[in-house]
Amino acid sequence: MNGFQDLVFLVLYWGVLALTAWAFIDALIRPASGFVAAGKLTKPGWAAITGLAALIIFWQGPMSFLGLPAVIAAVVYLVDVRPAVKGLRRGNSW
Repeated sequence: MNGFQDLVFLVLYWGVLALTAWAFIDALIRPASGFVAAGKLTKPGWAAITGLAALIIFWQGPMSFLGLPAVIAAVVYLVDVRPAVKGLRRGNSW
């Protein structure tokens, strides 16, 4: 039975690591002006938060003391900030 539990934790680890890495990379590729226009925290702020979340998950795992806040930070970026920044048009509307 221990093998199944190890498999579940391994899948959880890689899934959450992929989620936080996706949030970090997405924060890096979005234009900085979009964050301000959407009324969200600045791009460097979200890049730092999601990058730190990815590092915490990589080093300590999602089941650590800081793991849950790291997952929450990445989920907040992906469900709140990303749609707001992504919905803005780039450049001229012509």
